[in-house]
Amino acid sequence: MILFAIWMGVHYLNIFRTKKYAKFLSEDEFTKGMRKAQVIDLRESNPFKNGHILGARNIPYSTFKNFYADIRPDLPVYLYDQTTTISMKAAKFLNNKNFKNISILDKGYQNWDGKVKKG
Repeated sequence: MILFAIWMGVHYLNIFRTKKYAKFLSEDEFTKGMRKAQVIDLRESNPFKNGHILGARNIPYSTFKNFYADIRPDLPVYLYDQTTTISMKAAKFLNNKNFKNISILDKGYQNWDGKVKKG
């Protein structure tokens, strides 16, 4: 029980810190803004192929530090992964690289009900 409480405390502290440089968007907010943004799926390629948000491009977090330069810093960046854990790490990295308009899909892809592309 104590370990769970510590884990929850650390998790919410990370969310609080992330909110200093990234916005957490509901599915509706994410959907409304994604046409003007670069939507990045941070999951590995197999989960991406099995289904991803329509219009997203895949930059797995395992290779993100090598390929983040493919993302334009002058356009909004919308990040998502299965939950939000990896997106928060990627947002911190982008913030350190002077990206300013970073958003994260709140609750991640696991709760996404919008349009998806499979295969």
